[in-house]
Amino acid sequence: MNSRNRSGLLLGPGVLILVLSAGAVLAQAVAQPLPPGSPLLGRPDTEEAKRLAPIAPPPIPTAADKLPLDKLKAPKDFKIEVFMANVANARQMSVGERGTVFVGSRLVGKVHAVVTRDGKRELKLIASGLHRPNGVAVHDGALYIAELSRISRIDHIEDQLDAPPAPTLVYDDLPKDEAHGWKFIGFGPDGKLYVPVGQPCNNCLPPPTHGQIRRLNVDASGVEVVARGVRNSVGFDWHPVTKELYFTDNGRDWLSEDVPEDKLNRVTKTGEHFGVPYCYQGNIADPEFGWGHSCSEFTPPVALMGPHSASLGMRFYTGSMFPSEYKNAIFVARHGSWNRTKKVGGDIVVVKLNPDGSVHSVEPFITGFIQDNNYVGRPVDVVFLKDGSMLISDDFNGAIYRVSYSAGAGTAH
Repeated sequence: MNSRNRSGLLLGPGVLILVLSAGAVLAQAVAQPLPPGSPLLGRPDTEEAKRLAPIAPPPIPTAADKLPLDKLKAPKDFKIEVFMANVANARQMSVGERGTVFVGSRLVGKVHAVVTRDGKRELKLIASGLHRPNGVAVHDGALYIAELSRISRIDHIEDQLDAPPAPTLVYDDLPKDEAHGWKFIGFGPDGKLYVPVGQPCNNCLPPPTHGQIRRLNVDASGVEVVARGVRNSVGFDWHPVTKELYFTDNGRDWLSEDVPEDKLNRVTKTGEHFGVPYCYQGNIADPEFGWGHSCSEFTPPVALMGPHSASLGMRFYTGSMFPSEYKNAIFVARHGSWNRTKKVGGDIVVVKLNPDGSVHSVEPFITGFIQDNNYVGRPVDVVFLKDGSMLISDDFNGAIYRVSYSAGAGTAH
């Protein structure tokens, strides 16, 4: 039996089966929805937008002699060197009292430590088999590890680096959403543990358990919400003088290539609302959720950090190695955009503040992670050693860099 198509041509049985099969496959592909929380939800149906997708890091860390030191640029008299290579998916860092550098990962399920003994550095495995252990923080000699939906602890960690015990659960009243579920954690001047809970989506009206920064006592009591209207914070720190909390926040995707920008926010009172999802970057009403709201209802950012720049880890500089112009300034790691045709970020910027805590300037500090619109590295977090030097984690290469300063050293990598 033959079938006649719309143009009047006869199709043989084999051709008809092929056409029907192809149609069924196409229909199935079209019918399959994106999973909840997918970063591709909301992506415009254009060829240009379809070229944009999250950027996966290489499957294994980059060898030390292949790291892009020759591409990275710093101001005069600053030096950039490799602190430790082969730290798979290096993300948040925390420094122990004895100088041990702890490093979480988002993708490989491990926490590592960089230990310096007799002038030599060793990489040690602290924990494995974890789920999204992005966040690490050291407090009173204990290492706190934040997985996707739980926080655990290893006491006296620097006494047990050669044979660390399994972590002990501290807190697990956290959502299990994969989207924006990885955590950055830290202890405030009040001795409390701060943990963000991102929106479980690109842009949505989240349940009251999401879109916030919480704090709790070390025994998991006294949980309260410090900030609301937070889309996804993966970096925060406290002003050394005023003790106010500053945090980075990533703006929504797919509104346009140039807006909204990521933000730097400052918390001046407990429970402040920073606008998301009603208002972005302090002055853009969201097309879907902004109806009936004004951006003036919410706390505006103290600085805009670039469109889709993925501003992540940030710390105040309180050391004495860097020149005085950097004292109490904020260094921010911008991981870099993925849903933008011309990439932005991929650098470390320094945010200099006015005496009242407002922002004086946002300036480039370490550049070069983007070359010819491609990443050669992606900075995630910054911390400072006791000597005042800076460490930068790079999850793309699985590496940590050290930045030091010496007057008269000239320009160096």
